[in-house]
Amino acid sequence: MMQAAKTLLVTGGSRGIGAAICRLAADAGYRVAVNYVANPDAAETVVRDIEQAGGEAFAVQADMAEESDILAMYEMVDQRFGRLDALVNNAGIVDRKARVDEMDLARFERMMRINVIGTMLCAREAVKRMSTRHGGKGGAIVNISSIAAVLGSAGEYVDYAASKAAVDTFTMGLAREVAEEGIRVNAVRPGITDTEIHASGGQPDRAQRLSGLIPMKRPGTAEEIARAALWLLSDEASYSTGAILNVSGGR
Repeated sequence: MMQAAKTLLVTGGSRGIGAAICRLAADAGYRVAVNYVANPDAAETVVRDIEQAGGEAFAVQADMAEESDILAMYEMVDQRFGRLDALVNNAGIVDRKARVDEMDLARFERMMRINVIGTMLCAREAVKRMSTRHGGKGGAIVNISSIAAVLGSAGEYVDYAASKAAVDTFTMGLAREVAEEGIRVNAVRPGITDTEIHASGGQPDRAQRLSGLIPMKRPGTAEEIARAALWLLSDEASYSTGAILNVSGGR
């Protein structure tokens, strides 16, 4: 009997690093659930690309700020694929460049709710499905952090950096918690990457403008980050858990 293809859920999978992860995962044989929050056309483009290449994927809407959305998303994955083998917690936000003394409570709460609590909720639901303790067959989780977690992003996004530092700590703690239950939990820390996220923070030219600060003197590409995530998901990384991999051009 042929083994069913592994299934992967990618949050924030409709663009940037998330879309690159979806496409590479499909090439590697995963069936992919492509999560998006507000742009169904972008998500459907990723799904169509995967299907045209012979893969299987579907788009699923959910806002990482809403637990009810996350639960409904997992129900959709259960109905469509009947199993879950891997999760990439990629969805995240930045905000406008600002000093901490210029930020309001709403910004802090939104940043932490999406980048930290959303990641935790998605991981919780994945563990419920993958852990041998719950009758699952094991699996892998990769959280997308940021090199900002160790650099601090002074004068730009200290709140974002703090949220990603929380993701790092969550990764290490969860990895140890579920290591005996067949689940590996790792993180990728991208450096400055040439994606649309900078425009969402009001700095569309940021990746090129700051390339001089990077030892490699260039921003990364979404595909370079995606390849690191795919390696951590794969059996090639079978003895890696609680690891945080810098993919940052030397920063």
